[in-house]
Amino acid sequence: MAPTSTMTAEAVALQHFLDAQRASALAVLDGLDEQLRTSVLPSGWTPLGLIKHLGYAERHWFQRVFCGTAADVPWPDDDEELMTSAHPVAEVFAFYREQCERGNALLATTPLDAKPVGRHGSDPDDEVADLRGIVLHMIEETARHLGHLDAARELLDGRTGLGPR
Repeated sequence: MAPTSTMTAEAVALQHFLDAQRASALAVLDGLDEQLRTSVLPSGWTPLGLIKHLGYAERHWFQRVFCGTAADVPWPDDDEELMTSAHPVAEVFAFYREQCERGNALLATTPLDAKPVGRHGSDPDDEVADLRGIVLHMIEETARHLGHLDAARELLDGRTGLGPR
C-alpha cells in the first residue's frame, strides 16, 4: 500500500524502510522452489518457515498487540512457533503479503503516538509504547531475519547480493 497524503513525513519514512526490508526478504527467495523447504542450519528453520514466521510477527504486532485482536490465520492448527512450513508456498507468501498490507493500512490511518490496546507478553522496558515503537520493532525484526535469509540463500545455491537493498 502506498503512503497516503494524510500520513506524517515520519510515518512515510518508517513505512518506506519497513517496506524495503519486506521487499528484500521476498526478493532474496525469488527463484527458489523446493529449496524453500530446505534447512541449511542445525536449528532446522527453512526459508519458507521464516517467511511464515515474519507473517505471524506482522500479525502479532500490528493486530494482536496494537489492535488487541487478530484476524484468523489460513491454517487454524498451525504451530506459530514452528520455523518450517508444509503449507503451499503460494499460501505462505500470500499470508505474509496480506499481513504486511494490514500493517500498512493501520500505519496509513493511525497516528504514530497512538497507544496499543493489547500487550506483548512481558515488556518490562515498554519498548512498544506506541505505534511508532511497533513499526521500529518490525523494521528490526524483518532486517534481522533478512540477514538469515541472505545467508540461507548463499548456502542453498551460492547466490548473493539479491534484492533491492
